[in-house]
Amino acid sequence: TGRLMAAMKELGVINQDQVKRTYSIGSHALAWAGIYSAALDVRTAALPAMVKLQEITHETLSLYVMEGNERVCVERLESPQTVRIVARVGRRIPLYAGSAGKCFLAFLPPDRREEILSKIALKPLTIKTITDREEMHQEIKNIRQEGCAVSHGEWILEASGVAAPVFNSNGQVIAALTISGPSPRFTEEKVRSYKTLIKAKATE
Repeated sequence: TGRLMAAMKELGVINQDQVKRTYSIGSHALAWAGIYSAALDVRTAALPAMVKLQEITHETLSLYVMEGNERVCVERLESPQTVRIVARVGRRIPLYAGSAGKCFLAFLPPDRREEILSKIALKPLTIKTITDREEMHQEIKNIRQEGCAVSHGEWILEASGVAAPVFNSNGQVIAALTISGPSPRFTEEKVRSYKTLIKAKATE
């Protein structure tokens, strides 16, 4: 128990009053609570639009929020089709791989984006993961111009996705909404259609 408490103090989960020897909630626990609360708010707001979008696309719909230098799935509506991509709620994924992660990178403030890119290694998750920093910067530029992101096989080789950023009233990106499914179904025509749909629903 002593080791556990010491580890929790080191991680900032709890604080200890050195005089009274009592414990209180640490800054990291409070930060996690804030992230959880914010995720619930955006999930509640996004769910009706996600339901409508799945009725149109019949593909998996996922909602991601940022946590540190990663993205976390906080809601998903699984495709009713037999062959589908499953995005497990709670799964943590690097920001540099996949359409939702690239949306966060593209629409974060430039200094925050560069801070993240300077700290993370662009390790290949598949043969299609972007690992060249110049290519990543060009991809980010294209996403900002397009208003949405597309990926084909970047973190699951056989999966494709189209994502758009969700902004708060201050214009800050707080979530990313994604349509995902098996790559053979994501033809050029489908992707063009999904780009229009995902941007409209993310705004909604």
